[in-house]
Amino acid sequence: MSELRKDPIIGRWVIIAPERGKRPLDFNATQPSASPKTPPLTCPFCEGNESITPPEIYALRQPPSTPNGKNWLVRVVPNKFPALAIEGNLDKRGKGLYDEMHGIGAHEIIIETPQHFASFTPLPDEHIQHILTTYQARMQDLKKDTRFVFGLVFKNVGDRAGASLEHSHSQLVVTPIVPIRILGEIGGAQHFHNYRGRCIFCDIIHQEIDDNERIVINDEHFIAVCPFAPRFPFETWILPKQHLTHFETTPSDLIPDLSHITKQVFLKLEKALNNPAYNMLIHTTPFTMDSPEYYHWHIEIIPRITRVAGFEWGTGFYINSVPPEDAAKYLQGVK
Repeated sequence: MSELRKDPIIGRWVIIAPERGKRPLDFNATQPSASPKTPPLTCPFCEGNESITPPEIYALRQPPSTPNGKNWLVRVVPNKFPALAIEGNLDKRGKGLYDEMHGIGAHEIIIETPQHFASFTPLPDEHIQHILTTYQARMQDLKKDTRFVFGLVFKNVGDRAGASLEHSHSQLVVTPIVPIRILGEIGGAQHFHNYRGRCIFCDIIHQEIDDNERIVINDEHFIAVCPFAPRFPFETWILPKQHLTHFETTPSDLIPDLSHITKQVFLKLEKALNNPAYNMLIHTTPFTMDSPEYYHWHIEIIPRITRVAGFEWGTGFYINSVPPEDAAKYLQGVK
């Protein structure tokens, strides 16, 4: 079983997961620049190969179909090499000055399409809506478990971004603690709200519209921007203009617009940067918090076109060679 261990100096939790070491390519120092090309006949995520994966947890299907059979649109299965296990108790304990607990949580794979695509951009907007509503459905279900307090949806594309299979998919990891990165965002947002009485994310949206220097796409309900202080070249955020705290409870009538802007941002990034590896992250309010006035869910997209090196690891500073104003202007022009 995995373990959660807390760094006693800065309070960061680490998952010690020996099972993850059994994944292919994990310790190959000469990995290719793209995810391994898996032929559809042997790809576990392709339609017709459902028996290769663990039994499905959830699926959107077209009739006629049966669970774990063909004719599905989006399919969710447990990760074969989970970072956290859903069975068991947390068993929180201390060993001297160290804190640890069992690695209890959930780790699911959202297979986004039965077709063997490396990205979801070839899919119609309606299908991307199915993917987004699947994210919501799984988060809503898992938040009912009182052991779990936070869920992160993320998508890795390309080997440099950590993907081990080419077929378009994303993941959901639900944890029994709030990660330090999210705590930092929440704390900063709460501090701003205590001082100014406003949500900092709402203020960012208004500021970006006023400045009109870092906007990639500005739609009725959502905005995509290159943030003012990006860690990476062409880093792009998507934010709802309405103050929404929990991604999983975003009103269904906004999902079509979110689907459209998400697809358009990825189309621009793929064309501008020649199909880069990337990470997509959905940062949302922890399950255990109500609807705070100071925190606002958002999507962060990080193209992996540069590497994090010694200075970044040693200091937490990031060196970005592309000003966000230039990146946004370039992406705006990509059709």
